[in-house]
Amino acid sequence: MNKNRHVLSITVENYAGTLSKVAGLFTRRGYNIDTLNVAETMNPNISRITVTLTGDEEILEQITKQLNKLINVIKIEDLTRKRSILRELMFLKISCSKESRSEVLQIANVFKGKMVDIAQKSVTIEITGDEDKNNAFIELMKPYGILEIVRTGLTAIERG
Repeated sequence: MNKNRHVLSITVENYAGTLSKVAGLFTRRGYNIDTLNVAETMNPNISRITVTLTGDEEILEQITKQLNKLINVIKIEDLTRKRSILRELMFLKISCSKESRSEVLQIANVFKGKMVDIAQKSVTIEITGDEDKNNAFIELMKPYGILEIVRTGLTAIERG
């Protein structure tokens, strides 16, 4: 991961418009969100937003201060410097003939990928891992012909 890249875990009250307020803060400040992942926690009234962004310490400090001003924000954690588990889910639809299908599936198995769909001229593989692993898989699949990629963006949790 880029050393100027930060992973923020933002716990928020789960109300309509909360995500819009959080994303709007980034927009108003002119900061780009690299990835965004949102879901309810065990408590349906609370959601966790995982955001990755690129910027220096000053940008991170400004964003954190502004986020803390939002009424629906409960807690902000910068998981970048903590021992954390970072993963993303990715689906790749890969062009392949019957002849190349077994080769594609062998490579997917090395990456602990799972075939989730098969068609006459393509297969769809599900991969879960960190960005480096997923990017490496993409590079290996390029010669076969990638028809489509869908990535969730990072989700993260502190270890222990």
